Amino acid sequence: MTSRQRAYLKSLAMTTDPIFQIGKSSLTPEITAAVEEALNKRELVKISILQNCDADPAELAEALSARTHSETVQVIGKKIVLYKQAKEEKNRKILLPRA
Repeated sequence: MTSRQRAYLKSLAMTTDPIFQIGKSSLTPEITAAVEEALNKRELVKISILQNCDADPAELAEALSARTHSETVQVIGKKIVLYKQAKEEKNRKILLPRA
């Protein structure tokens, strides 16, 4: 992913509300599965990490992106943004700038 594409995805994520919250139980298989399903439908997902979560947001983002085969767009404070391009071109909702 180029810096131009990452900047475009960051601009889209600014207006998006988090759809998942990670709390005290940290990453569970259920959360991972739900995030992966959301990525397959939306392509861009914003996740909020609650105060009672002891894990480092950057480590959580790395683990989530590895488990869901997605890319980490950004980690700012307690917010994570992940992107996964749809496999089929007809299902793509986000058109990235050219590399």
